[in-house]
Amino acid sequence: MLNLVKVVIADDHALVREGLKTILKSQPGISVLGMAENGEEAIRLCKRLNPDVALMDLSMPVKSGVQAIQELSGLVRTKFLALTAHVESDHIFSALDAGASGYLLKTSSSKELVMAIETVMAGKVYLTPEISAEVAKGFLQKERSRSIESLEALTEREREILKHVLSGYKNREIADLLVISIKTVEKHRSNLMKKLGLRSKSELMAYGEELKEKGVFL
Repeated sequence: MLNLVKVVIADDHALVREGLKTILKSQPGISVLGMAENGEEAIRLCKRLNPDVALMDLSMPVKSGVQAIQELSGLVRTKFLALTAHVESDHIFSALDAGASGYLLKTSSSKELVMAIETVMAGKVYLTPEISAEVAKGFLQKERSRSIESLEALTEREREILKHVLSGYKNREIADLLVISIKTVEKHRSNLMKKLGLRSKSELMAYGEELKEKGVFL
């Protein structure tokens, strides 16, 4: 990492928080700004400190990690990395739909943790290998058969925005990249979702995985 990455850690277990802090402090390119023990505290910290990345446990008191991510998405530039023990598809989809840029299990190695942070900082989505198959499975179980031909219905601008969304960029970042307003990005994104028959971010990300599997590049 060329620039210092500022991180906030949110977990209701003190041992987990301290362990993560120790791991991250050993990395020369990462600085831990603060730690929270519940979702409400995480919201306050992120608003006040505006970290680059927030490691967010999903099961926390007062407010859950998912609720915290939902409330903060769009308000701060922070990338949210869900760090949890849950491998069930409903937890995965809830985190992604809320605005998480990555999903990491607490059984992951310190090396994978750093890699996940680097990935979301690069504007991409990180899914730990153990749950990638679960995301694809959940997508298929919805029985939403979308052919590749549906891409032909998208305009050039919609395809461009789809490419950036699948790469993990947020609406604000896409607007900056394309030099257009956030409202324009939101309108194009809404239109392409309707054309593709997609209703949530998790369905969109699963659709992106399907495109990759079929060797389709935008």
